[in-house]
Amino acid sequence: MYFRLSVRSILSRLIITLVLSAIVGFLFGQTFLFIALSSLTMLIWHYHHLLKLIKWLWRSKTISPPVAQGVWGRIYDGLYRQTKKHRKKQKILNAKIRQFRDGAEALPDAALVLSDDLTIEWGNKKAQRLLGIRWPGDIGQRIDNLLRFPEFSQYLEDANFESPCHIPSPINAELVLELRLMAYGSEQVLFLARDVSKVHRLEEMRRDFVANVSHELKTPLTVVRGYVEMVQMTEHALDPYWQKVFNTMDTQVSRMDRLVEQLLILSRVEINIDEDDKQLIDMPKLIRALVEDSKWLNQDKKHHITANIDDHLAIEGIDNEIKSACLNLISNAISYTQANGNIHISWQMDGNKAKFSVKDDGPGIRPENVNRITERFFRVDKSRSRDTGGSGLGLAIVKHVLNHHHAELSINSKWGMGSEFIIYFDPKCIRTVP
Repeated sequence: MYFRLSVRSILSRLIITLVLSAIVGFLFGQTFLFIALSSLTMLIWHYHHLLKLIKWLWRSKTISPPVAQGVWGRIYDGLYRQTKKHRKKQKILNAKIRQFRDGAEALPDAALVLSDDLTIEWGNKKAQRLLGIRWPGDIGQRIDNLLRFPEFSQYLEDANFESPCHIPSPINAELVLELRLMAYGSEQVLFLARDVSKVHRLEEMRRDFVANVSHELKTPLTVVRGYVEMVQMTEHALDPYWQKVFNTMDTQVSRMDRLVEQLLILSRVEINIDEDDKQLIDMPKLIRALVEDSKWLNQDKKHHITANIDDHLAIEGIDNEIKSACLNLISNAISYTQANGNIHISWQMDGNKAKFSVKDDGPGIRPENVNRITERFFRVDKSRSRDTGGSGLGLAIVKHVLNHHHAELSINSKWGMGSEFIIYFDPKCIRTVP
């Protein structure tokens, strides 16, 4: 029931009460006294209920307000209605909070809610098990004060949260954690930590297996290649049929040897992340040497190879890795571009980044294959790869090299119209040729 109390009704009741008091007082010959007594009575009555209201609001633990008649009864009823609405909303809110906490506790990851300045506001139980961060004991602490790892500090400094960060667990050094940060609401950050120890160990086992097998294959391949070459060098020892057989054997052994060599390079690139190996690389000199070598290797197809090189632009990096990455892109362009085609190599600044690109007018890459082209052993044209000698490892090597050098690979390709492979180097790697 809606109750309305206006200034007009208050004044009307006050005037009526005072007029009646004045009439009664006039009859007894004490008009002013009756008006004063009536006013004092109303004042005492209102202050009495005001004190009861204050006591109920600040001291009483009951939900029900005091009982009264008239205006104060309506006021108490209104306050009671508002209290009931508030408690109902609070129950709904508490239920939602419980649902959120139950959902967060059910997550397989450690979850923390951080403020925009990276101080801890909330965390689940997994955060204590994996990170040693307790809630609510660590509320107000900065996350980088509790996780003191150089990798994590660099991750926060770079502020590139699209890729995860990997650190050992502060609780158990045998555990490897994958950390991710993402926006949560308008002024908060969600921090997730996942145990990826099993995946990490499997990846190490895979790398070790590939490296060991590749290394072990090197010796028997060398022996077989030596005997094949020795037989081929013996004059008039074989008739034409067996000469053809041994030539085929030599071709396949050479192909296998190249595959093993690329596997060894990939294994070294995956493991080698030592920043101390980086040095100033004279990119103009390196690229010109690669272009000259490519022209010698390109005598059969006779491509038209051009280059646009900034003579003053250098980078800091690992020389062998950068050389391998650039050579792979140039070799791919030569292998997959038709005879007499055009290949353009560029080394220039693009905005605040250094850009190395290899552009050709070959067959291009289908859109569905662009995202998979850097996978190990993935080949766009599996039938043609036998002719070109491709192993599907070249771009995988490039991807790992770029991860070491704060660089990224961009591929622009249209089916039937050619491709452009671009490497963008971060400004922190850029130097000037002395």
